[in-house]
Amino acid sequence: MKNNRTYLDYNAGAPLREEALAAMREVFASPGNASSIHANGRGARSVIERARESVAALVDGDPQNVIFTSGGTEANVTALSPVWMRDGKPFDVKHLFVSAVEHPSVLAGGRFAVDHVNVLPVDGEGRVDLAALQDSLAAVPQGEIALVSVMAANSETGVIQPLKEIGVIVEDAGHLFHVDAVQGAGRLDLSMAMIGCQALSISSHKIGGPQGVGALVLAKGILRPAPLFTGGGQESWRRAGTENTAGIAGFAAASEAACSERGSLRLVEYQQDFENKLKSNYPDLLIFGENAPRLGNTTCFSVPGVPAETALISFDLSGVSVSSGSACSSGKVGVSHVLTAMGVDEQAARGAIRLSMGWATRPEDLDTALKAWQRIYERISPRQKQANVV
Repeated sequence: MKNNRTYLDYNAGAPLREEALAAMREVFASPGNASSIHANGRGARSVIERARESVAALVDGDPQNVIFTSGGTEANVTALSPVWMRDGKPFDVKHLFVSAVEHPSVLAGGRFAVDHVNVLPVDGEGRVDLAALQDSLAAVPQGEIALVSVMAANSETGVIQPLKEIGVIVEDAGHLFHVDAVQGAGRLDLSMAMIGCQALSISSHKIGGPQGVGALVLAKGILRPAPLFTGGGQESWRRAGTENTAGIAGFAAASEAACSERGSLRLVEYQQDFENKLKSNYPDLLIFGENAPRLGNTTCFSVPGVPAETALISFDLSGVSVSSGSACSSGKVGVSHVLTAMGVDEQAARGAIRLSMGWATRPEDLDTALKAWQRIYERISPRQKQANVV
């Protein structure tokens, strides 16, 4: 779908890369189920096995431990299992600890019972309170196993979590660690070995691959969560169901492209220039998570008196696609649970606008967004000020 709109909502989903589309077309041209033993089936199997290498490279993982899923949510729910396997033998995981700013699929607890899910506080920048994590794990009864699940980077603010520090705390306490890297993979230098996690979730469409495909990557070793889907031997009995070969091929191509871009300062420079212009022109503007390490593609901001719902409609009418937070809350504009957990004032939180960039973003896209914001501010802010006076 081609149009003249300015797209700045990459954290919801990136435009499909040409490399990914080409890889998918090649698969579509040849039928074959990867579980079949004939030549077409072997061809599909070859595509999937090569893709494991490309996807694993995003997080310095083991290709044989890549489990393809239908997306990031399925990968998260698979990891958040109260039953894990060691050498093929099940053992119970009694407690789940998640941060207050996690994706809804993690906050919901995956397959854990609600009363086994414990929410960890964050500081004013949205980073996990490490002291609270240590205290919480210390309180786990002797002999019981806990799972800690924390995102690599927040979809709304771009704030990056201290994963290595969390990994050390969890390992020292003898528990399990899962990382939701849906927003971080391809944008951060992530290494499962350096983080010390047992499982990590990735999504294709955040990096320019197709929607409907993701992966759970397991650490080298003998640990894995019990499968979410059973009934077939696909993915080495770790996820039943015929693999989405075309989607996986597109995912692999997008992963390779994202890896080649990693380390580029292009988006960081765009972000800094955009935020400097915002702050110089709107002194009362707030940038959430500004004082913490953040993804170089994300800016979440608010101006008192400018409601997000009105601003989003105006941006859209101006041909600019932005959001007010997680796309999983699309269809409504409310107070973000992320900003609430950070202690942000409700009025400021209700005005939060998220702009996120990616592989096809150009400087002129940000110029267009700034001009649209200026028109919105000039139209809305005076009326709001007058209403407050009255």
